[in-house]
Amino acid sequence: MEEILYYSYNDFSSILLIFFFHAVVFSILLLKNGTEENKRHSKWLAAFIFLGALYISPFMFGYAGWYGKDGYREFLYFMPLQQLFLIGPVFYFYVKTLLNRNLEFDRKDLLHFVPAIIYAIYILIVFITDYLILDEFYFYADGRDMDLDFWYQMAGLLSMLFYLYRSLKYYLNYRTISLQEVSFADEIAFKWIKHFIIAFSIILVLRVLFFILNPEWGKFGSKFWYYCCFSILLYYISITGYSNTIRTTIKLDDGLLEGLEPSENGERSKTSNEMEEDIALSEWKEKITQLFESKQVFKNSNLTLTDVADQLNTNRNIISKAINQEFQMNFNDFVNVKRAEAVIEQLKKGEHIKNTLLAIALDCGFNSKTTFNRAFKKHTSITPRQFIEQNQL
Repeated sequence: MEEILYYSYNDFSSILLIFFFHAVVFSILLLKNGTEENKRHSKWLAAFIFLGALYISPFMFGYAGWYGKDGYREFLYFMPLQQLFLIGPVFYFYVKTLLNRNLEFDRKDLLHFVPAIIYAIYILIVFITDYLILDEFYFYADGRDMDLDFWYQMAGLLSMLFYLYRSLKYYLNYRTISLQEVSFADEIAFKWIKHFIIAFSIILVLRVLFFILNPEWGKFGSKFWYYCCFSILLYYISITGYSNTIRTTIKLDDGLLEGLEPSENGERSKTSNEMEEDIALSEWKEKITQLFESKQVFKNSNLTLTDVADQLNTNRNIISKAINQEFQMNFNDFVNVKRAEAVIEQLKKGEHIKNTLLAIALDCGFNSKTTFNRAFKKHTSITPRQFIEQNQL
């Protein structure tokens, strides 16, 4: 019976094959989910996981004996399986589309994929020259896969580090803006993104360590352990990413997300215009306080900075500055303090005897028990239960 597919099963090739198979399955599931529910971030994550599967495939096939068998060796040579210039940009656009559902992919974004396109053209030229024109190896005369060349591996690593930095900055900017814009920042914190970035960071740290410990990247040697670690982290990303298909509910300015610095340290002297503005902000402080006390707008669990600005017939920038400078808090913390104070009032009235703490918290505007407990402890330094016990309520 003619052999259909040559594959030498051993400990190394079998382990990588298992992770490869799972990555392909999850990428298909995410693509299906993204297509059916029009979730662009799911499609980007599907692409990232599929690229991860391709990333381990040269070594998986290598341990299975493909580099030593005619036909199979040529496939590995001429098929650019390790798309190192694509992994970083795809990772970056997944983070962006998950955090900002209004993000539109435009022509300038294609610039991020120029290196990958150039490398693909280069491999195509190699294929045409070595396989179609010369019918012998010229570029591959040394018998080494170009995907494993040191220059390409190093350039790919630098590309991924660059996009890791941009993704981290984008996420930090998102968190800064969400704290300033909405009163439910914890509910849209996307902690999965933080874990995703950490997992990707570990992958790159391991990459750097293996470059140092085993600089001849084109040889297999001990690199199996790196690819095994990569596969485990990719498996974690696949499972966790598939279970986190939530989306933000606020509209964000992508230009602001790209340019805003997460924090500003240091002070500068104020101009006369800014000092005049401070006087006006103190007046806005009184108006904001009156609004929150009279209308109890904090009970709206989806309250935003724009909602407050509309009720005071002004713009959101004025309200944001007034809360930041006069109350020394961001909008999210300011509203949660008001909610925590409202809960304390209810506790003093003995409402906790008739209702659960969660019911009181929800009535005062909190979205969840976790957010309530965190905000209450941040405001009082003790938990709600401890507050009741200490005040003998």
